[in-house]
Amino acid sequence: MAKFSSVFLFAYKGTVSLSSHDAPSSDHRAAVFAGFLGWTLDAFDFFLVVFCLTAIGKEFHQSDKAIAFSLTLTLAFRPVGAFLFGLLADRYGRRLPLMLDLVFYSVVEVATGFAPNYATFLVLRALFGIGMGGEWGVGASLAMEKVPPRLRGLLSGVLQEGYAVGNLLAALCYFFLFERWGWRPLFFLGGLPALLAIFVRFHVKESEVWEKTERQSWSQLGGTIVSHWKLFLYITLLMAMMNFSSHGTQDMYPTFLQRQWNFGPRERSLISAISMVGAIAGGILVGFLSDRYGRRKALVGSLLLAIVVIPLWAFSPSTALLVAGAFLMQFFVQGAWGVIPAHLTELSPNEIRGFLPGFGYQCGVLIAGSIAYLEAALAEHMSYALAMALSAGTVFAGAAIVAALGKERKGFSFGPI
Repeated sequence: MAKFSSVFLFAYKGTVSLSSHDAPSSDHRAAVFAGFLGWTLDAFDFFLVVFCLTAIGKEFHQSDKAIAFSLTLTLAFRPVGAFLFGLLADRYGRRLPLMLDLVFYSVVEVATGFAPNYATFLVLRALFGIGMGGEWGVGASLAMEKVPPRLRGLLSGVLQEGYAVGNLLAALCYFFLFERWGWRPLFFLGGLPALLAIFVRFHVKESEVWEKTERQSWSQLGGTIVSHWKLFLYITLLMAMMNFSSHGTQDMYPTFLQRQWNFGPRERSLISAISMVGAIAGGILVGFLSDRYGRRKALVGSLLLAIVVIPLWAFSPSTALLVAGAFLMQFFVQGAWGVIPAHLTELSPNEIRGFLPGFGYQCGVLIAGSIAYLEAALAEHMSYALAMALSAGTVFAGAAIVAALGKERKGFSFGPI
């Protein structure tokens, strides 16, 4: 983790030094790094359940569908976290809610490793959903309010692909540690976000945009939120389709590799890790292209290319082509996602940027949270490959349509007008 963090900071410094006029200060870099690593650790904890799904089910004597329900439960409780921590971020600043959230979900994740039964496991995964839902909106608003507008798309891709890096780290831990230790000790690593809270406390300054545009009372804040209800509905719909796309191609993928291809733990984690390399590359590249060609064009183009990859991803005749399909699928799915932090924060008003993008995002997650359960249920009546392919094609097309019909404010300058 430390080695990767150093590489990330070096690459980030090199990227932003392209222009001395708008190069971010060390505070800007610290904010992006904190948001990136927070989202990385969130995703790492979430995907531990994805990789360990069948092992957890075996210990608790539950089916794939029952353990997949815990994923749905986590996603369903994410709006609660986004609501609570988002309101706190717009009322009291970005830093304190972010630190509280990091400590909260660290404690819950460590506790998951001690779950004595299925019912307790479900309760803990619901609580983790609250913590996971709170991190993205607060971290994204803090980071995007600090970076230069002309680099917002590129750094949006970097920030969002913390999710893919978390998936990759979960795959690597599963690859190297699962067969020796089992699933429980992997969750003890979930205590790491508490250390990130210390980093935020001493190295990340409060958002200058928030300081200049904060609402002075809860009633003012509530009035601003209500006045933008149409924007909230659009963001929720867009995020529902985007989450159908990502969770529909990721959450049940290791189980697909096990059931459809009879791969063992090492093969499943290795292929998933390769797909996340594609995700990281796609998120950063498409985010960069959105700075040049626009947010909507980058989103729609990436989603349409994901449709083209479906046959290779789901029905490959050989392992080599399957790996190529996995890489390309996540390249385009997460390529589209790389645009999202910049796109949503640009659409949102200054006064509710901590709340609106995150809450709309997580309400979209709530709608899309059933996708893993639905795919597992479909796979009981058809092949896993067909179940995954049908769901992917449907949601990619829907997401592309919703993105194309929306507005964008590429390069919009945050702060008082």
